[in-house]
Amino acid sequence: MSGRRARGDGGLHWDEKRQRWIASTTIGYDGRGKRMVKRASGRTRTEARDKLRALMRDHADGLVMSGRGVTVEWAVRDWLTFGLVNRSAKTVELNRYLCETHLIPHLGARQLRALTAAQVEGWLQLLRLDLSTRTLQLARSCLSRAVRRAMQRDLVRRNVVELTQVPSGRPGRASKAFTPKLADAVLNGTRADRFHAYIVVSMLTGARTEELRALRWDHVHLDVDPPFIEVWRSVRAGGDTKTRRSRRTLALSNRCVDALRLEAERQSRDRESAGPAWQETGLVFTSLVGTALDAANVRRYFRRALAGLPGVEPGEWTPRELRHSFVSLLSDAGVPIEEIARLVGHSGTTVTELVYRHQLRPVVQTGARVMDRLFASGSVQDRSHAISHSGGQADRSANDLA
Repeated sequence: MSGRRARGDGGLHWDEKRQRWIASTTIGYDGRGKRMVKRASGRTRTEARDKLRALMRDHADGLVMSGRGVTVEWAVRDWLTFGLVNRSAKTVELNRYLCETHLIPHLGARQLRALTAAQVEGWLQLLRLDLSTRTLQLARSCLSRAVRRAMQRDLVRRNVVELTQVPSGRPGRASKAFTPKLADAVLNGTRADRFHAYIVVSMLTGARTEELRALRWDHVHLDVDPPFIEVWRSVRAGGDTKTRRSRRTLALSNRCVDALRLEAERQSRDRESAGPAWQETGLVFTSLVGTALDAANVRRYFRRALAGLPGVEPGEWTPRELRHSFVSLLSDAGVPIEEIARLVGHSGTTVTELVYRHQLRPVVQTGARVMDRLFASGSVQDRSHAISHSGGQADRSANDLA
């Protein structure tokens, strides 16, 4: 026979009608003096008792009972509706797509409180066959933020998503950079193209595509010494740059100045040709009627400008690789990585070095130079002669001792 139940364990009995064990305990009394009872059921005594103890832990932690029955889909849709109120329409659209396509169909029907780290890991392993690592990170982030919002509303005790790691997904297209020879060919070969100024400024300043699309003429100063541009805006929500360090003022090379002067003249001709259809936005890089460029416009114009250049396949390049080229060209020229990070608006050097720098001559020569200074003992032949000479002396000494 089982021993006597301890105080606070509550009651345990068999329900013949339901064919289940029922565990119950009193948690207190309401304002009318009526007992408040919590109950849990299970196929065995142990299961019923464990469920009741879990309910009691939730009660002690302040978790509301409405959390029972909340599904992952409900939590995700609640986050999509109320958790993205200050985000741009593009961000909301991206997160909604990830949730509707990759998250809800696989995990949506599961009880949020019963979701485990193993189930999340299984979901990510399933997605990794079709998605890139970056997309996996975004999808996992959607789930994690939805669960975190549910935690803030006492619907779940902890965020099991944070206990998981993102696996490696399908390898994506690797970014690359123009070599100095190829960069010179691009700069010279696109002179006659209307997108020439954009290519020059992007490659020779390292500004982001989203920053150049938002660049205004009142932030371009060509008649001062030195000429410069103020990279203070982007096409992000609110017009802010990606980070606080991204807000920077960059000096312009002579080639950039010449290209921007030609761009001003070209825009004046476009304004006259468009007539009443022209929309004045104050932007440096615009469409034929003065409107802002979107990412698709920039990509199309860029690849059209590269068409016909020897050694360049337009479909293999994207506008962001002009920024990659800026970093790599400076690195190859010996500019310290800290200075490059400051120029491109990175808060540290890690991203600059691991993501953007495609150094063309990645030969680290510091160690060899220091060792040459420390141990400069002549040529290889001299060192070989010294070694053989010392060996001969050792042999003679050994014979003398014998």
